[in-house]
Amino acid sequence: MKIKLATFNLYQFVEPPYAWYTKKERFTPEQWLEKTAWIKSQIVKMDCDIIGFQEVFSRDALERLVKELGYDYFETVDEAKLHKKTYLSTTLAIASKYPIKKIQRVRVHIPSFEKHAFVGHYAFARVPIKATIVLPHEQELVVYVAHLKSNRLNEFEYKFRAEHTLEHKQKSVAKALEGTKETSLHQRLCEASSLFFNMKKLKDKPTVLLGDFNDKEFSLIFDALANPKYYDAKSQEEALLKDASYEYTQIEANPHPEAKEPQRKATSYFLGKGNVLDYVFISKHFELKKYVVLDEHLKEHGTDLLLKSDHAQVVCEVKIL
Repeated sequence: MKIKLATFNLYQFVEPPYAWYTKKERFTPEQWLEKTAWIKSQIVKMDCDIIGFQEVFSRDALERLVKELGYDYFETVDEAKLHKKTYLSTTLAIASKYPIKKIQRVRVHIPSFEKHAFVGHYAFARVPIKATIVLPHEQELVVYVAHLKSNRLNEFEYKFRAEHTLEHKQKSVAKALEGTKETSLHQRLCEASSLFFNMKKLKDKPTVLLGDFNDKEFSLIFDALANPKYYDAKSQEEALLKDASYEYTQIEANPHPEAKEPQRKATSYFLGKGNVLDYVFISKHFELKKYVVLDEHLKEHGTDLLLKSDHAQVVCEVKIL
């Protein structure tokens, strides 16, 4: 059976008259109508069975929106903190055309925070979702939705490449973090590690992870997320999940003999520079049929992305083996 899944960072999904973070940051009714119309059109274009959302403040408004589009099942596991009429935090959501049998919060893995010498309150920046979804023929699928701690000013960041070894990345990051205490990178590593130990309990269930990880590809956090060798250098276990982008090869009908391998599309831009921040990870139980990044709105000059999204949407079509 084939199913389509996507991750979608909505970018300040706050229904007026409410504001986000400061009283001045709010949409007018006209702006909200424009933003939600664009989100609807984008969801229709994505044509997915399951979508994981980030930056959800107005939960009920999003539930109404997706149910109008045929997503009969909608869940969150947390509530955005509200002070008077200003939201101070954001949450995640999942929408599905198939029944959600079980919904859970992903709990903090305390040993992971201790291992990384994290100083401060042990918590996720945004509580991840773990949803068990029942597909036709009683096939069960576990879907995680995550949004890791924001990357503050690219602090202590190295841009790693595919050829860099785990040991090299660990030494580089350890040196960068030497003498520091609580950092965004510290927290992302702890959050990724907490997800790893939660997913490891699933053993042999088809699993998908949808999210905005606030880190570049090949970052050490992805080893913490899925690579058993991050925890035991001698481990012979295979990765829990794989980045779906590298499981897909687009076949050109008439390839040019001098054509270069296509570059991976950025999903977000900062000061004009593109980065991949949004990912779909899949377990070994799938064959990836299609991988699409919807980024056209990011290329439109003069576009107010606040009325759309400052992230591209990543859509994957998979076949369960």
